[in-house]
Amino acid sequence: MTTLRPLTCALALSLIAGLAAPTADAAKKKRAPAAKPKAAAAATACTDFYANANADWLRGNPLPAGAGTVSALELMGARARQQQLDLLNGAMTAPQGNVQKLLGDFWASGLDEAAVERDGAQPIAPLLSRIAAIKKAKDVPASIAALHQVGIPVVFNFAADVDLRDLERHIGYFGQGGLGLPDPAYYTRTDSDTRQILGHYNNYVQKILALTGTPQDKLAAESQLVIDLETRIARASRSLTDLRDLRAHYNPTQVAALAKQYKRLQLADFLKAQGVNDDSVSIGNAQLFAELDNLVGTLKPEQWKVYLRWRVGDSMAPYLAKPFRDAQYDFHGRMLRGMTAPLPRQQAVLDAINLAAGPMIGREYANKFLPAATDKRAEEIASQVRASLGKAIDAETRFSDAAKAEARAKLARLKIEVGTPNRDLDYSVQPMGRGSFGSNMLIASTWRHREEMKRIGRGNADRRWDVLPQDPALAYDIAQNRLIVTAAALQAPVLDMSKDAAWQYGSFGALVGHELSHGFDSRGRLVNAKQEVGDWWTPTETAAWDALGKRVAAQYGSYDYPGLKGVKVNGQQTRDENIADIAGVELAWNTFKGADAGAGKDAGQSFYRGWASLWAQQASTEVYTQRAAVDVHAPGQWRTNGPLINQPSFGEAYACKAGQPMQAKPDQRITIFP
Repeated sequence: MTTLRPLTCALALSLIAGLAAPTADAAKKKRAPAAKPKAAAAATACTDFYANANADWLRGNPLPAGAGTVSALELMGARARQQQLDLLNGAMTAPQGNVQKLLGDFWASGLDEAAVERDGAQPIAPLLSRIAAIKKAKDVPASIAALHQVGIPVVFNFAADVDLRDLERHIGYFGQGGLGLPDPAYYTRTDSDTRQILGHYNNYVQKILALTGTPQDKLAAESQLVIDLETRIARASRSLTDLRDLRAHYNPTQVAALAKQYKRLQLADFLKAQGVNDDSVSIGNAQLFAELDNLVGTLKPEQWKVYLRWRVGDSMAPYLAKPFRDAQYDFHGRMLRGMTAPLPRQQAVLDAINLAAGPMIGREYANKFLPAATDKRAEEIASQVRASLGKAIDAETRFSDAAKAEARAKLARLKIEVGTPNRDLDYSVQPMGRGSFGSNMLIASTWRHREEMKRIGRGNADRRWDVLPQDPALAYDIAQNRLIVTAAALQAPVLDMSKDAAWQYGSFGALVGHELSHGFDSRGRLVNAKQEVGDWWTPTETAAWDALGKRVAAQYGSYDYPGLKGVKVNGQQTRDENIADIAGVELAWNTFKGADAGAGKDAGQSFYRGWASLWAQQASTEVYTQRAAVDVHAPGQWRTNGPLINQPSFGEAYACKAGQPMQAKPDQRITIFP
């Protein structure tokens, strides 16, 4: 079972989750001591506003034993997860409506470990029977299509995503997949470490084959059949490095030509089985699919049967009886991911339901945990910030008249979606019941696959988000030119309805401004007002952006990285997100002043404390070292302080003088929007 999220193309990749901060995996060894905040108790607003504003939080939230990091946003994420548990427990005991009945039964079946053990391999028995019925090569493609329908992508991947030639349309993307190991290179490298991993993998394949019906005396031979077929697929696959060029996935092909190009693989029939009726698809690696077409015709059906049975067992292992789960954890968890213990049962079941029925949880989560007043307030602030961005574009001095006209047109079409996607799904699903968790996973994943396939075709590009409503996120969707705010994000510290208006603009409003600015920066330049792929900047805008970027990179590059001796923030690596932070605070401040022109000093202080409250964090030296090397966001101290150092209004609110640590001198200030 794999996630049903779509292949993320080059444009969809720019869906930036503004709340997402890297979270370290569970400790594989004893963590280094937490880095202590610099003189948090003694810091003043004019020396280190981050430490001053977050002093109580930092004292009250020491790094938990064995954890690598804790932050205000991570705690919000943990709260959202607990809310999901509360929702599912309520749906299990007293469901409100059909969707909650489905979720409650699903949840109950997952928590009933005794029933899962009694169920054994029964949930996958119908799938294995279908595979066993394969007699000829021409039977193989139909079995491949049937497994995709239930959410088990075998041999290759197929998903819906935006058409790069027409952003208002989604097409189906045929991509590489079908391997049990995460990197095609594992199958071809000859170094000792890789060969050792392949040996462990062979043992794991044998365990799953034994659990799905292979006699003991045939295990070695059948596992070699699996690895041989996967090696053939791996050799025709692109490297993970090559896959980073996401535009290389885009290779439109007429559906009418598929029957001739891939006669044995029967891709046209595959599309019909998925409910897809469109005139074109993308085949990013034609060489791979030519090889797959060849393998269907040249390998014996028995080898395909063993491979397909293995892929079913491996994909469904986490949701079946303990022997399956133990085998899967020993290899995928302990061996590949370095986990020291399986997830607690509740967490594992919650993750599984989110994987297979995430939009169902999202719908009910928003109904339960997003009050109408909060939803309305979020839309009000977001709309006001969007209007402030329009005024800023009008006053922008770095844009030519032509670029301003394009920016205004793009802003006029920018949509705001809050809480849940504007277009709901069809929740007609086969009743689940409480008897079989594994069977419920297949029912739910079949439903989700069906709904994903509906995205393909004209007019469907906005059917869903690439985030779930129950996961905290603010994001600018560059392909659809829309701001997405999930239901789970609309709580403290992002939007705290118990705080005053100034605080709300400083936190939520500034995050909205951050995300909206991405529509008009070096990424937003790639899509114009008509949602066409094309650079609408001239050399004038490019030169101005480069000059601005150098100043921002230099300023942030002078800041000490918290918790690390002799390490500075990587100004170039964090440049674009730092620009967005500065822009976000500027836009939110202008919006707040416009909404309350008579606000006094206390309101100004509340605004900036709202911003600071987002970024409170503690981390181990190990985690800070990792983030300093790869994170495109500055650490919490500088996400707080960096924008404020450049704002005279912050100095006025706290009586800070130019030249103090929290107030840059006039000639050193950086302004994104006048």
